[in-house]
Amino acid sequence: MAVLPARVLFGAAYYHEYQPAYDAQLLPDEQLKTDLDLMAEAHFTVIRVGESVWSTWEPENGRFDLDWLQPVLDGAHERGISVILGTPTYAVPPWLARQYPEITGEQATGHRLGLGARQEADFTHPAFRFHAERVIRKIVARYADHPAVIGFQVDNEPGLHLFHNHGVFQRFTDHLRAQYGDVETLNREWGLVYWSHRLSTWADLWTPDGNAQPQYDVAWREFQARQVTEFIGWQADIVREYATPEQFVTTCISYTRQGVEDDELTDRLDIASGNPYYDMQDGLLLPDPTPDDHEQIWKTTGVWSMYRTADSMFSSRQEPFLVTETNANSIGFAWDNRPGYDGQWRQAAWAHVGRGARMIEYWQWQTLRFGAETYWGGVLPHTGRPGRTYAEIARLGAEFETAGPLVAGIEPDADITMVYSMPSKWLMQNHPPLSTPDGEPDPAAYHRIFDPFYRGAFDAGRQVRIVHSRQLHDPRGEREGVAPEEAARRHPVLVVPALYIAADTTLDWLAAYAHAGGHLVLGPRTGYADHEARARHESAPGRLVDAAGVHYDEFSNLVRDVPLCPEPGSPLTLPETATATHWAEGLIVADADILASYDHPHFGRWPALTTRPHGEGRVTYVGTVPGRDLAQAIAQWLVPTAGSGWRDLPASVTATTGTSQDGRRVHIVHNWSWEPASVPAPTELSDALNGTSLPVGTPLDLGPWDVRVLVSALADGASAPEAGHRS
Repeated sequence: MAVLPARVLFGAAYYHEYQPAYDAQLLPDEQLKTDLDLMAEAHFTVIRVGESVWSTWEPENGRFDLDWLQPVLDGAHERGISVILGTPTYAVPPWLARQYPEITGEQATGHRLGLGARQEADFTHPAFRFHAERVIRKIVARYADHPAVIGFQVDNEPGLHLFHNHGVFQRFTDHLRAQYGDVETLNREWGLVYWSHRLSTWADLWTPDGNAQPQYDVAWREFQARQVTEFIGWQADIVREYATPEQFVTTCISYTRQGVEDDELTDRLDIASGNPYYDMQDGLLLPDPTPDDHEQIWKTTGVWSMYRTADSMFSSRQEPFLVTETNANSIGFAWDNRPGYDGQWRQAAWAHVGRGARMIEYWQWQTLRFGAETYWGGVLPHTGRPGRTYAEIARLGAEFETAGPLVAGIEPDADITMVYSMPSKWLMQNHPPLSTPDGEPDPAAYHRIFDPFYRGAFDAGRQVRIVHSRQLHDPRGEREGVAPEEAARRHPVLVVPALYIAADTTLDWLAAYAHAGGHLVLGPRTGYADHEARARHESAPGRLVDAAGVHYDEFSNLVRDVPLCPEPGSPLTLPETATATHWAEGLIVADADILASYDHPHFGRWPALTTRPHGEGRVTYVGTVPGRDLAQAIAQWLVPTAGSGWRDLPASVTATTGTSQDGRRVHIVHNWSWEPASVPAPTELSDALNGTSLPVGTPLDLGPWDVRVLVSALADGASAPEAGHRS
C-alpha cells in the first residue's frame, strides 16, 4: 500500500533539463547544486521531474538517454528531498509524429491537430501505445529503485482533446453495440425516429461532428472520458510492475478538461492530484468584487471558487489529495501578469491544506526564458536569483515543517453536501438551459446553476463537501453506493441542483434519503430527464413529485433578476435584496409550505421556494437560480449554526476546520483583505506555528492577507466528525 510522508509535502516541478539555457555563468552541475541548495533552504521536501520531455528521454526512435536525470535524483536525495517521477506521454517527440503521422489526433473528423503544442496524439492508436509503453518501461525500470522516488505521475493533465480519429469512432460504435445489442434498441432508446435518424445497420451511425442529438452527445462524452480513464489506468498498471508497494501512482488533473471524469479516473490511481490555478491580487479579496456572471475556467477568480476547486479535488476519491501544480507567481500568458500580494502564497496554500491537500507543489521552480509559458512565473524569476516569491514560499515551507504531521491529510468538515453530475454538465455544454447576456447558448450553464448554491454556502461561512452522484448511487451498478440511511447520517443536508440526467433509481434513492432523515434540497432542472437525457413524461421533478409536494410543467428563462417576497410565517429569513436569476420553474403546490414567491406580475403566481416534511426528513425545492444574497440566506436557514464554531466573522475573514489524523481539531483562519481584523477564539486554542495559547474569547489578531493555523483537542468523549468518508 502506498505510503505518504507524515507531513505536508512541499516543493515544485523541477526541469533541470531546461535550465542550461538560462544562466551562461554557471555550468549545468553548478546550476543543479545551486538550485537544490536553495530548495533545501526553502524547506522543500519534494520535486516533480521528467514528465515533459519524451524527446530528451528518447531523442531518436529506439535510442534512449536515461542517465541525465541521475544527478538530479542523487542531489535531491542527499538533501532529503523526495521525487515524483513523471511519464512523458503527453508531449510526443517530433520523430514519432513524423514517422507515424496516423497517430496525430483529429479534433474533428478528418481535421488533424497541428503539431507544436502538446497532447496532439491519439493515445488510443496502437503505434502510439507501442512507443509509449516502451519509453515508460525504460524510464521506470531505470529509476524505480532510486531511494529518492516516492511516487509516479503518469501523463499530465489528460483529456485536453476529444479525438475524432477513425479508430476512436469505430471503437465508439463497438461500445454502443455492446451496450445496446442491436440498432433497433439504440433507435428506440435514443429516439432516432426524430429527423429521420433511424439506423438500419451499425454502419449508418454518423460521426459526431455535426451531431445535434443530445442522447448521442452524452454517450460520446462518456465514451471519450472512459478512453482517458483507460489510458491513465493502462499507464498506472505498467508503472506498478516496477514500483515498490510504498510508492504511489497518480496523475495531475486539470478539472476543467473536457475528457476527464475525475471520480472514475482516480479509481485507477492511489491518490487524486489536481492543478488548482487562481487569480492572485484582488482575485482573492473579500468581500468579493467578482461579478456573479464571471466565468470560472481553468484559472478561478474569487476565494469561494478556489475553495470549490479544492473541494472538487477532495471529491474525486472522497479522500485527501495532492496539489501537483499551483501558482508560483503570475500564472497566465504575456498579457496577464498579477503576482500575489505579500501573504497570498501562505493564504492559498493553507486554504488547500485545510480542505485536504497533502502536498503543495508549485509550477514551476524556474521561470522559463523560452516557450509558450515564458510568463508562467516560477519560484525563481527569469534571472534565476531568489526574490520576493522565493522568500514568501520559503516562509511557508518553514511553517509546514513546524506544523508537521498535524496538518497532513486533514479530513475537512462539511455543513452542507452538494451533489455533482458530470453527465448533466456534459449535456448542458451542448444543450444549455441558460443563455449568455447577448442571447447565445451558455456552455457554462451547469456551473451557472451549481455554483450559486456553493457560493451562498461559502458566503454564509458554511463548509461544503462535494459528492459525485454516482458515489452516492450508481444506477449502472459498477460501484458500491451508499445506503440512504447511511447518507442521511453522513450528509444531513444534501443540495442537488442541475441533476438533469437522473435514472429512476437515482430519484428513488434521493426520496429515500429524505425519508430516512436527510434534508434534500432540489434545485433547478433536477430530475427533468432520465438516464438517456430524455425528458420525462411525468411532471417535473419526476419521481420526486410526491416527496417534494410540488410539480411543474412550465418554466422560463429570466432576462433580468426578479425580486422575491417572503411568505408570512416562513422560517426562511429573506433579505430585501433577495433575487431570482436566470431561471424560474412554475411550481404548483400540492402539499408543501411556501417559503418565498416572485415579486412579479406574471411569475408571482408561482412560489420560488417550498419545503415539506418527508418521512423523518425534509424536501426543500428551490425553483430558481438564487442570487448571491438569496443563496446565502438559504444556506443560513439550512444550517443555522456553522459547524466550525466561529461566529459573527468580519466580511474579510473565513474559518475552515477539520480533523487531523490523530483526532485533533485544526482551525485555519484567514483575513482576505488589506485591513487588519480581530476575532475572538470560540474555544481554547493553541497556535500550531508558534505555540501561543488562546483561551476562549482571546482576540485572534490577523494582519493584512494573513492566516493563522490553530489546534484544539477534541472534548472528552467526543468523536471526530464524519467528514471524508469514501462514498
